[in-house]
Amino acid sequence: MSLQFIMTKLLTLPGIILGLSLHEFAHAWMSDRLGDPTPRRQGRLTINPMAHIDWVGFIALLFVGFGWGKPVMIDPSYYKNRRLGEFLTGIAGVTMNLIVAVILSFPTRAILNMYYSSGTPLLENVALIFYYAVMINVVLMIFNLIPVPPLDGWGLVTQIFNLQKYRWWYKFYQYGQWILLILIFTNVTDMILGPAVSAIMRLLGL
Repeated sequence: MSLQFIMTKLLTLPGIILGLSLHEFAHAWMSDRLGDPTPRRQGRLTINPMAHIDWVGFIALLFVGFGWGKPVMIDPSYYKNRRLGEFLTGIAGVTMNLIVAVILSFPTRAILNMYYSSGTPLLENVALIFYYAVMINVVLMIFNLIPVPPLDGWGLVTQIFNLQKYRWWYKFYQYGQWILLILIFTNVTDMILGPAVSAIMRLLGL
């Protein structure tokens, strides 16, 4: 394990912690706003990373390139419109990642420009911290939009097309984690993430 590898992982830590924590907080906040007291009771209405980090998902994102936070438990029976409520709660996480990526892209571009002008090593590391934070939030957004259980994308297409009325939905949901692992290990997710992340990073000017 090289020093460069360790340094790169250290520089990605702030982005991973920020991205995972705010993603899960957004789910909790939206469900709470829609009348569900469950996230509040479970202490999830906070940006404190310790409330949201799943250590397996954290390590996976750090070393493998994809990961997850501790899922927010919700009770859709509190929603006035169940399908709409589940859709809004589901999309809140990826929307938060997009917002964070857009906001952080501004200081990232500014710091990169300062580094290009001065060549200061400290500025390079600061710029990389911000750059990785933007990229990680974009990765989390795209990855979670893949329509395979237990990712947010599956919940979103379920509510859009009301898929729960079909018998096959339950079977697919039951084996969703295995299907996702197959997609990951056969590099299908990489084929989705690579072009999509690159395109969005270009749109953000990075």
